[in-house]
Formats: sequence, C-alpha cells, structure tokens
Amino acid sequence: MTIDARNVGRNDRCPCGSGKKYKHCHAAKAAGWSRSQIVVVALMTVVLVGGLMLALTSRQEHTGQPAGVWSEEHGHYH
Repeated sequence: MTIDARNVGRNDRCPCGSGKKYKHCHAAKAAGWSRSQIVVVALMTVVLVGGLMLALTSRQEHTGQPAGVWSEEHGHYH
C-alpha cells in the first residue's frame, strides 16, 4: 500500500489502518529512514547528551592551586 504523505498530518491516524498516529507508523518510511537508522541516531543522541551532562557536572574550576585545604601536619592538601 502506498501512502500519500501530502494528505496526512503527523498527528492524524495513519491511512494504513494500524490505528497509530502517522508519525509513529509510516512517517519515517516516507522520509526515507529505516528502523535501524532511527535506532542508531537515537543511541548516538543518548550517548552525546549523556557525555555532555557528565562533562558539565564533573567540571571544576581550575584556579591554579590544588583543591582542598593545606594540612601543616601532613605537608599536603586534603
């Protein structure tokens, strides 16, 4: 069955009869994306966003001095 995407809105029911919204059914196929391509892009997005979040949360300001408090007793920073 060929679906004419020009007459279907993204949030309309898919004309294939699946009962799903068009954007969750045939929209990706009409755009030329295969399921594996969608999965790869989604995984890459998760990895990149996760890495960005990790980088932002673990970033500490570098002031040129070691972090912590100098201990005269031990002779180093804690």
